[in-house]
Amino acid sequence: MDEEKVKKTLISWRHTLHAQPETAFEEVKTARFLAEKLCAMGCTVHEGIGGTGIVADLTVGDGEKVIGLRADMDAINVEEKGAFSYRSAVPGKMHGCGHDGHMVILLGAMWLLSESRHFNGTVRAIFQPAEEPGKGAQAMIDDGLFEKYPVDEIYGLHNIPFLPEGEIHTRPGGIMASEDNFTIKIHGRGGHASSPHVGIDPLIPAAQIILGLQTIVSRNANPLKPAVVSVTELHTDGAHNAIPSNIVMTGDTRSTSPEMQTLIETRMQAIVEHACAMAGADYEFSYTHEFAPTVNWPECTSYAAAAARKAVGEGKVKDNCQPWMASEDFGSFLAKIPGCFVFLGSGKAGKENYMCHNAHFDFNDNVLLTGAAFFKALVEERLPEK
Repeated sequence: MDEEKVKKTLISWRHTLHAQPETAFEEVKTARFLAEKLCAMGCTVHEGIGGTGIVADLTVGDGEKVIGLRADMDAINVEEKGAFSYRSAVPGKMHGCGHDGHMVILLGAMWLLSESRHFNGTVRAIFQPAEEPGKGAQAMIDDGLFEKYPVDEIYGLHNIPFLPEGEIHTRPGGIMASEDNFTIKIHGRGGHASSPHVGIDPLIPAAQIILGLQTIVSRNANPLKPAVVSVTELHTDGAHNAIPSNIVMTGDTRSTSPEMQTLIETRMQAIVEHACAMAGADYEFSYTHEFAPTVNWPECTSYAAAAARKAVGEGKVKDNCQPWMASEDFGSFLAKIPGCFVFLGSGKAGKENYMCHNAHFDFNDNVLLTGAAFFKALVEERLPEK
């Protein structure tokens, strides 16, 4: 295939998707665009999985093994500030995390594979809705994704603007963090600020809790296993001259293993309980799991690293990188199926590289073909010809 033609086509597809962003579970036009391209490549396309999700199969030869490749589809609720011609045409929505690029990378991989056909088995492209709120992967699983369309291994990627363009980084074990949210409600007895002794001031246990929560990371967690605990909001019903009766604190935690999630939740509960008991206050505690940690399977990580070296060269691959404490619901797939998630560097040398979710962010078109070549090499490695 003419590499320059492929690159120009991928860029055109990416710009089309960028201009028509759709957020979680609303990716109707996006799904239609993807389905049309996949059908034209000769793929068998299944639509409406987990809402707006798509599964597309490409089979060559008589091999029974199935390799899954996943891309996320949704945009974010941010008003775009970029000045380019293909900027978002939808007010208040933009592809600010690069999912437009991820979709086109997977489209490109399926295109390259459909033309070369140097594999034996089935490659199953999974286009997933609603990654941003952490609901889409589970929605597809709940809709019978792996029962109806089973895979032996599954792989995915995310562009990373703070990594050099064209590099591929991964690691065995936890590579992206869980996101767990918490709400702490403290109930005291408010009153006049001049008479604190006749009330129960909820600010005292609140302050102790905020400081105490930091001891989970500094004194309870293994220092070699990353964790973050953050109180991000605090609201009271008090005033300048009135001690409040009620306080609500919210925040989130991050970790890279289910064991650390359990440790954080257990210690948090104990800290809240005892701080409130000392003050004579009542409390309510809520802890919810929004994103599972993304935990790579070691053997699949070695396969992904080998394919990356084939696609971009030894010097541009790091197979034991630092984890990123952002969250990604690909972890829900890896909790069920062997696989690996990788980071694709998209930072342009000497340029200002806006981070994902910035209103000025735009996916780096230079890595579209790089990502597609990586997926192609991975399929050819895992589904070798006879």
